[in-house]
Formats: sequence, structure tokens, C-alpha cells
Amino acid sequence: MKKDTKQQRANIVNKTLFYIYKNIDTNISLEELAKLNSVSKYHFHRIFKEETKQNLFDFITSIRLQKAANLLITNQYSTISEIANMCGYSSHSSFIKAFKQKFSYTPTAWRKSGHKEYSKNLIGEHRRFDKIDIKIEVSKERFCAYIRHKGYDKSISKTWQKLKALAYEYNLKEYKEIALHHDNPTITPLSECNYVAAIEVPKDFKSNISTLEIPKTLCAVFKLKGVYGDVLAFLRYVYHYWLPSSGYEATTLPSYVIYHKNHFLNEDNQFDLTFYLPVKVIY
Repeated sequence: MKKDTKQQRANIVNKTLFYIYKNIDTNISLEELAKLNSVSKYHFHRIFKEETKQNLFDFITSIRLQKAANLLITNQYSTISEIANMCGYSSHSSFIKAFKQKFSYTPTAWRKSGHKEYSKNLIGEHRRFDKIDIKIEVSKERFCAYIRHKGYDKSISKTWQKLKALAYEYNLKEYKEIALHHDNPTITPLSECNYVAAIEVPKDFKSNISTLEIPKTLCAVFKLKGVYGDVLAFLRYVYHYWLPSSGYEATTLPSYVIYHKNHFLNEDNQFDLTFYLPVKVIY
């Protein structure tokens, strides 16, 4: 496969995934995704399946349910029907059936305590971060070049190394290293998590690398230092304990971190980061 063809296919998948995550509350069709990428429906569907090893609509359903599972935990003042609608479900009964099939809990049981039991099977460690520095502020928009990575484990370091090599190739000397977390890894099997390794670039940046824009939005901002593994315990604390009692609710926008020291690129496994969680105020 030619290099440009391989990159074109990657760009189609990346653009599609970013669009799906951004518009998860709508009824996304094959037609609009094919049009988005300026290819035929048949050509688009084939590329997506070959590149992701997943059926398009199974993938969309999985994202809807993962988002809903997280919002049921964090958005205590939203009804189950409101959360279902936020994640693209117009039928309350079909949402309940699909949710139970995936998580083995009804949405009501999941919200009550099921998510904590489910999470224990994925991550054993439970810690609190009560003394952590937290601010609520409007984050600025950021334009990024990125590489998508499937799974959350130490193999992410290879993706970061590749991105760093590309930054050198494009003569980018000073840039912020940013990671987007589309999934909550405390309730999503780590092998299924969608992670994005990104570097901030000028808005007029021209290259073959996929690009995205992190929108300006209200965020809860946390500063954290630690070693590999601490991030998962931290995310559980934020989503399962801090957010439900904070007076804020999560949105469907992905959380992201800015690395001041990237544990995926350092042999000592230590990190220094700022975590941005898009939120809305509860009235």
C-alpha cells in the first residue's frame, strides 16, 4: 500500500471517529459519513471496516453506550431519558435493553452502585485525591495534529514516539503534548479505550497528519503529578466521587490532558500533567 493511500485511509477513519464523538447525540447515517469524506457509501464502509476491524454501526452503538454509562455516574441531576437522548437514543426502552445487554445492569442499577462493582473488575485500586488543586475555568480552543491509538497501556509510548518523529520531520520545535480520553477507562476495558496522542500546532499547519480542534469550553482543571498507573486511579476518583458531588455535570466532549512531563516518553514512568474535564453548571 502506498504511503499516501495509507495516510488517506487513516485520515478517513480519524475524521469519521472525531465526527461520531462530536455528534453522538444525533442519528448518524452512513450517507453523511461518506459525504463527510467525499467517497461513496460502499467505499467508505469498506475502508472503515478494514481499518478498524469493526462494523460501523456496532462501533457507533458502543460509543453511545459508553458515553451513557459515564453520564449516568456523573450527571446525577439528569434523568435516564435525558441521558439516553444526549447519547442518541430516541427510544427509552431500546436504550434500557441495549444498556443491560452491554453492562449487565439496568441504567437505574448502574447509577445506584452497579458502576462501582463493574469498575472493581477492571481496576482493583481505589484511592482518593482530596488534596488535589482544582479550578473551574474556560479552556481555550486548541488546534492539534494527532495519531489515534486503540487501547490504554504502555504500548501508547510507540504512538508518542512516532508523533515526536513527525514533529521533528515538520520542524516543530516547541509544542504542547496533549492526550484526548474519549472513554472512561475505569468502566471501559483498557483494550477497548480510544486514546488520542496529539501535539498542538498552528491553525494554518499544513501536513498529511490528521488534525482536530479542541473547542473552547468550560472545564474543571486538575493538576497532577505521579507515576504510570496513577492516572487510572485518579480518573476513577474524578468520575465516581468528585464530579457527582461537585455541583457540575460532564458533557459529551472528551476530557484531555496536557503533559508537562509525559510518562509515555520518560523511562522513569513519571508524569506531570494538567487534566481538563469539560463540564456544565447545574442550575
